[in-house]
Amino acid sequence: MKLNKNFLVHKTGNETIVVPTGKANFSGVIRGNETLGTILDLLKKDTTEENIIAAMRREYDAPEGAIEDDVRSTINRLKEIGAIDG
Repeated sequence: MKLNKNFLVHKTGNETIVVPTGKANFSGVIRGNETLGTILDLLKKDTTEENIIAAMRREYDAPEGAIEDDVRSTINRLKEIGAIDG
């Protein structure tokens, strides 16, 4: 899976913003934190959910299951709006 080219990512401080281009089938803006930004950075190249979770575990210290839940939730939301290919 990979970030759809019709979505742009902008980071300002600790906030990450995902904006669709005119070619996307979604209108709106997704706002998130640094965690969303890290996930989106990993989605710039073709990857898997497992690889994202592993990278997030290396980056963040979180309770058991928290990273997995956050990654799955984020990926599902991005898929719902068409921001992920694959």
